This record gives sequence, C-alpha cells and structure tokens, in this order.
Amino acid sequence: MSILKLIIIGLITYILGIGLLIGVFSLTAKDLPSLEQLENWNPRLVTRIISADNVVIKEFYTQRRIYVPLELIPADLVNAVLATEDRRFYNHWGADIIRLMKAIMVDIATLSKKQGASTITQQLARNIYFDHKQTISRKMKEFVTAIQIERHYSKREILEMYFTQTYYGGGAYGIQAASQRYFSKNVENLNLQECALLIAVLKAPSRYSPIYQPEKALKRRNLVLRNLFKCGYIDRDVYAEASASPIELNTSETESPLGIAPYFTEYIRQQLEKKEQQYGFDYYHDGLTVYTTLDSRLQRFAEEAVYQHLVFLDDRFMERFTRNQLLPFLADNFPETPPDSLELLLEDTLLIDSLLQDKLAVQAAFVALQPGTGKILSMIGGRDFSEYKFNRAIQSVRQPGSVFKPIVYLTAIDNGYPPTFRLLNQDVVLQDGGGKRWTPQNYDHSRSGLTTLREGLRRSLNLITVRLVQEIVPPKLVVDYARKLGVTTRLDAVDAIALGASGVIPLEIVNALSVFPAGGVLAQPYGIIRIEDRYGNVIEENLPQRKVVISEQSAYMMTNLLQTVINEGTGGSARWRFHFYENAAGKTGTTNAYTDAWFIGFTASLCAGIWTGLDDPYMSLGKGQSGARAALPIWARFMKTTYDSIKQDDMYFPLSRNKEFAVPQGMIEMDICLDSYKPAVKFCPNTMKEVFIEKYAPIDSCTIHRGAARR
Repeated sequence: MSILKLIIIGLITYILGIGLLIGVFSLTAKDLPSLEQLENWNPRLVTRIISADNVVIKEFYTQRRIYVPLELIPADLVNAVLATEDRRFYNHWGADIIRLMKAIMVDIATLSKKQGASTITQQLARNIYFDHKQTISRKMKEFVTAIQIERHYSKREILEMYFTQTYYGGGAYGIQAASQRYFSKNVENLNLQECALLIAVLKAPSRYSPIYQPEKALKRRNLVLRNLFKCGYIDRDVYAEASASPIELNTSETESPLGIAPYFTEYIRQQLEKKEQQYGFDYYHDGLTVYTTLDSRLQRFAEEAVYQHLVFLDDRFMERFTRNQLLPFLADNFPETPPDSLELLLEDTLLIDSLLQDKLAVQAAFVALQPGTGKILSMIGGRDFSEYKFNRAIQSVRQPGSVFKPIVYLTAIDNGYPPTFRLLNQDVVLQDGGGKRWTPQNYDHSRSGLTTLREGLRRSLNLITVRLVQEIVPPKLVVDYARKLGVTTRLDAVDAIALGASGVIPLEIVNALSVFPAGGVLAQPYGIIRIEDRYGNVIEENLPQRKVVISEQSAYMMTNLLQTVINEGTGGSARWRFHFYENAAGKTGTTNAYTDAWFIGFTASLCAGIWTGLDDPYMSLGKGQSGARAALPIWARFMKTTYDSIKQDDMYFPLSRNKEFAVPQGMIEMDICLDSYKPAVKFCPNTMKEVFIEKYAPIDSCTIHRGAARR
C-alpha cells in the first residue's frame, strides 16, 4: 500500500472519527458530570486517628485512600507514570489525538484491540465519574470529561488528583495507601524500584499483584523501568541495576483491623458521629485527621499489665468452680435439661470451658488521666474488644467500695476536721439504700478504741468511715462533694454511701480522685484535641475545661493522707512487691463478697485507676480477691513500666521523677503527742509529725504530759 493511500485512509478515518465523536457526544452529553461536580472533586479519603505521640492508632474509611500533596511524591514516581501512561501529558488538552489516531489505525490494521490511548486525564475521569465497562458511550463520556477537567485544573493538580484517586489493589486507594500497603512506608520515602512497581500495578492490580503474582509484577515493573530509561529519566547503568533487583515487599497485611486502643478509638468514633450533624462532615469519607490525647506507649503498658494479671485472675476464679458449683451454673444455662443430663454435660470439658469463658470471663476497666487537664492517656474497656464491645471504662456502673472513701474523708477535711480527729473503731448498725439494716465489719475484723482519720483511711477501716458519716458528715453532704468531683451516677444519700454502696462509672471515679494531685481543680475528661479537614483546616479544637471545686489545702491534705495508704497501708505492696518508689498516693477498694476490686492511684503527673470483676454483679472474684490483690498489681505494673520507660524530657509526655506533691500556702506541719493527739510539748515521750490545714490546726497543746512535768 502506497504512502498516498495510507494518508487518504488516515484522513477518512480521522473525519469519520470526528463525526462519530460529535454524534455520540450529542447522545451522551446529558449524562456528563455537571460543572459543580467538576469543580468540587471530593474523593473518599481515610479519616486518621492520631495519638498524642504521633502514631496512627485507627483509620475509618470505606475506601482506604489518603490525600498527599504532589510535592511529597518522589520525582521517580511522577516520571514513571508519565513514561508509562502518558508521555505527552504536558502537551495535550485532555485527550491525545495523535496517540488516539495511531491506536485506531493499528487496531484496524490488526483487526484487534491492542492499543490503549487513554491519557492520565481520561483515566482520572473514568476513576472519578464512570465505571470500567468497555463501551463506546463510556469512552465518549470519558473523552469529553477529560477535556473539561483540563479546563478547570492545572496539570499539577491533575497529577495530584490522579495519584490520590487511583486504585492499587489490596484495598489501597491512592499512592500513600499503596505505599503503606506494600512497603509499610510513606510515599516520600519510596526508592526507584518501589516507584516503578507501584506504577506497574496500576494497569491491572489483580493481574500484577506483587503479593499474589510476583513474576508478572516483576516483568511489568521492569517494563516501567525500561520506559523510564527510553524517556531519558534514568541512565543505562541505573536501569540495569534496578532491573536486576528482586521485588522486596514489607506488607502491612497482617495489621490488626482493630488498630491500637480499640475501646478508645470506638469512644472517639462515637464522638465523631455526634459531631457530624454539627459540622456537616462524613468521617468515613472526608479524610479528617483527628488528634487525640491518648499516648500509644502508655496504652501498651496498660494492656500488658491488664492482660498479664487477668490470666492470674482467670486461673484463681476457675479454681473455685468445683463439681458442686458447676451443676447450678449449668442448670441456669440449660433450664430445660433434666438433672441426669446435666451430669452428663459435666463430662463435656470443651462445652464447660466455652461456657465459662463466655459467661464468666474476668473483665477489667482501666483509665489513665493527666491530672488538671482531663486528657485521657490510656483506656481499656474490657479484655477483648473483638468479643466484648461494651466499654466498661465509660459505660459500666459498679459499686466502688472503699475507693469512694476518699470522698467521705474529703467531706470531713474540707469542713474543718483535722487528720488527728478520732472516732471509735467499734461496731455500728447502718441502713443500705433498700432500707435494710446492716452491721459492717472491718476487712481485718479488728475493733479498737479511738482512731484518727489518718489511721482509718490508711487501714481502710469500715467502722471509722461509717461513724464519720453517721456522726460528722451526713450522707447528703457526701453526695454533694461527689457531685463537685464530677460523679454523675445515682448516689443514695444513706449511711451505706460510706462504703461505696452506690454505683459509679470508672472514668468518673478516677477523674474525681485526680482532683487531689491537681490542687483542687476538676478537669472534664476528653479525648479529642483537634479535628482537621483534608487540607489541614481546623474544624474543632478543644482545650481543657477546668474549674476549682475544692481548696488547694483540702486537696493537698487528701493527697497526703492517701500517700500513707501506699507507703504504710493497704496499698503497700506497690512498694515492697512491685518496687514502685515514686512519690505516689492511692486507695484500694473491695465490695461485698469480693464482687468488685479497685485501685486508683496517682503521682503529680499521672492518675490511673483499675476495676476488675465479672459482668454479672452477683458473681464473686473469689475469697480474698481484694483490691490489693486483684487490682493493685495492674496499677503498680503500669506505673512502674511507665516511669521506667518514659524519659523526663520526653517530647510528648514529660514525666518528672520523684516529684513532690506541691505544698500550697496555708499548710502547717507540727509535732503531735501520740497520747493526747494535740500539739506536743517537750515532755511528751512519743510524738509524730502531722500535717494540718493551718486554719484548722489544733491550738491547745498537750495537757497530759505538761501536768506530769509539774508534779
């Protein structure tokens, strides 16, 4: 065939092609994207939840796509896509007519469909607005839309949109998600071979998957490298070396879909859901960045401490289930099964283990806060989020037992009663919330004479605390102080409030005791610091919400009393067993029949609390499983690991070592006679140092030993 005939065929083909384009356009124009759609490109992007120490702890998305500005995309990646997908990108206006005509002529000559002629802009139009069906109608829509895109966006913007929109397989939409999926790194850190591989995947993510089709992926990657060489982007030596290298992946496929701190991130998700209507965003679509208060390192320390001790609690609990205890348990779960058949069920060990694990798993709730700010640093709502979605840290209401006692003692301290004030450590009768009479006992079954408030709190003496409510601070006043400290649950104003008979939410009671190291300041607990849109614009920013609820002096006095609990009292194992020697204060808590075990403690920088128990409030952890045994070990391990691991000058959470609790003005320390519990005179044989709020300090000196001296 002569050159003249080829030219004539080409011209006829061109004219027919243009005519065809005009005809099809007239038929399909009504289905094209509107001007508004073109001007408001809105890809589905990942919303990322970021920890305070700058770790991505969770992503919410329907398509895993992360926006990245073009300046962060390596030149090798841009060159690879231009060399392979659209070499005349900077010279056409959306459609490459020369390439299109060449493709048509080749296809006509070979009676096949071998040539692809879609430009980057056309591919972008297809990915955003259309499906991937091979029809003339779709091709025409794609053609016209590409031209419209070029009219509204610069070449730079089109490339940025292309890299963000395109699918790379493995659930990765956009170049950043692909880089993380296949190499576990950010896109700006990709090398030449990695850039070429990602562009190779573009043509057909399933066919050229480097995970499932490594040989095909390698051949396609080397083709991309060859294109880079042919277009002059790399020299022969670089091409030869890169082509000879194997594919090296570091996939993120094994990452848990739950992310880090799943109970906390679900708490954040619920908050975002509430804010959707207020701000008009869609957190599964809009690519938000949510900066949170949680420290991923402290979360890891908490999880290690909780899960390590839960294994021990599980074993101790299962020991209690002898044959006699299992039968009534099975009868409750299989009410229609005859007694003889229940006996047979006892032989099914797999069934028994499954039932016990499902119905009688020991659970835990853990919260760590920064005193004075309310920042939630760590949160655990149960032993396994995949099985137990209920967040016990913020949703459960459990009896606090003795961890409520500091609020009772605060009520007395704040109303002028010094730590040397004494009450009789003898039997009392009280009424619980249901009107029943109850004669409580001390945990150690002890009784004695007059006992100071400090000693009563140190030993967690129930009789002293009940007498305090019956004789000094009425239940209604105790409830008022609990409200001041942020407790919102129903509290019955009865004598039993002294022993924590009314339920509380773990987060609230931990936050209530954090008021003491915060100098009397109550801060609202919060998890979201800032929400930004995909472009970095701030949608919402939160600062600590604080208010003074008790005096600095009362807060310090309570801190000082609770230091005694750890140094010499029921929390002492934190020192001698777990070797945690930072200046700290805290309180154990145990409810009737060992149903709930608590420990809440704090340093000047960190307040944390733990609850352990079973979801069934009628099930006991087992005899002897007090707060000191079933909860304190978790707190102590967490605190020790945190203080051993976080440096004093840490950029995210500086943690001072051996920091003293700040002593406010208006406090005084004096020698007290251990016989009269009044300020000692020089003749008193046995004395101790005691701290007082100055305006409530005793004035009259000891008269017992002064009189003896005169005789």
